[in-house]
Amino acid sequence: MSGEANPFESLQSQIDEAAVHLDVGDDVIERLKHPERVLETNLTIERDDGNLERFKAFRSQFNGDRGPYKGGIRYHPQVSRDEVKALSGWMVYKCATVGIPYGGGKGGIIIDPDEYSEAELERVTRAFAKELRPMIGVDRDIPAPDVNTGQREMNWIKDTYETLENTTEPGVITGKNIASGGSEGRVEATGRSTVIAAREAFDYLGKDLEGATVAVQGYGNAGWIAAKLIDEMGATVVAASDSSGGIYNPDGFDPVAAKDHKNETGSIVGYEECETEVTNEDILTMDVDLLIPAALENAIDADLAEEVTADVISEAANGPLTPEADAILEDKDVFVIPDILANAGGVTVSYFEWVQNRQRFHWTEERVNAELEELIVNAFDALVETLEAHDLDNPRTAAYVVAIGRVANAFEEAGSFP
Repeated sequence: MSGEANPFESLQSQIDEAAVHLDVGDDVIERLKHPERVLETNLTIERDDGNLERFKAFRSQFNGDRGPYKGGIRYHPQVSRDEVKALSGWMVYKCATVGIPYGGGKGGIIIDPDEYSEAELERVTRAFAKELRPMIGVDRDIPAPDVNTGQREMNWIKDTYETLENTTEPGVITGKNIASGGSEGRVEATGRSTVIAAREAFDYLGKDLEGATVAVQGYGNAGWIAAKLIDEMGATVVAASDSSGGIYNPDGFDPVAAKDHKNETGSIVGYEECETEVTNEDILTMDVDLLIPAALENAIDADLAEEVTADVISEAANGPLTPEADAILEDKDVFVIPDILANAGGVTVSYFEWVQNRQRFHWTEERVNAELEELIVNAFDALVETLEAHDLDNPRTAAYVVAIGRVANAFEEAGSFP
């Protein structure tokens, strides 16, 4: 993580901020600030050279009041217990914000996948799937891809689970490839919801998206798809970055060609349409109409927030602002579309995939995208209604008021079981 803020403490702070606007008891709020359980496990595999290596892994099941736990699995050297707990909590409120019947979970392995062969990554993934086997299931906990994981890893988990359970159950995991029961539109879903939410925000604020300038921090799947789709909506992408650095062209550039350059060279840096190279910090503080942070948590801390000049921020990443940064941007009248709405496309289309798997019926991409658009637009409308009804200044607080209210209501309606 690029900042010092503890992501789990950030989540709890966001819940507390919203709770004062809700008629929900402090005891219920306290329950909704902590995970129900966290698995911490050690995975040992044989490397290609015959030596053994150990990896620490986690799975947090934060809350299941509204349905099965749902959330991705990430492979990254900075994975931690608190990060996984925070991400699983954000997933609870993300699902509630867009109104899909899931709780929240998250998993991760402390590993740099670039340092391991495909065969070694398969062994690590299958070892983790074996540990997860008692916890996951189509009605219990449904993992998905996240940072540095994708269709390949999801297919390995699905195969391991089905082999050990001697069954066929594609709905045990989402984010699979199409041949393994995946959904059309899943790859583009997070970037798509990010720009749909941005479009709705521009309309709400009376701003014109046509010709608006855009900077994208992080050019992985969510970032580059968001850049591509916002360009198709008529906006002008002028800057983008990845872990190696950033590029800038005040007249804009072709985001698809920039992605092709990254695929060929390993980095967006050096793309020929952009002679100017900039840092990730430059991207985040650039004078643009729309900023899309699409990397990891805590990208913008309090110090950096003072330099942010974008009018609208649409959070493709999870937790890209620290709470202190959020407060500063609120004072600066920056309209921040929170992660639990902006990047909810991924889990929403994962839900559609799960539904298709259970129905054994495949939807067209047109249907997937239309259903996604309706849910994101409806969620943005609910955010705005809450923002105005409670006379709030922070869209994130409004989203949490909506989400916590829905989760608390599900808990209270279920009654208590000893």
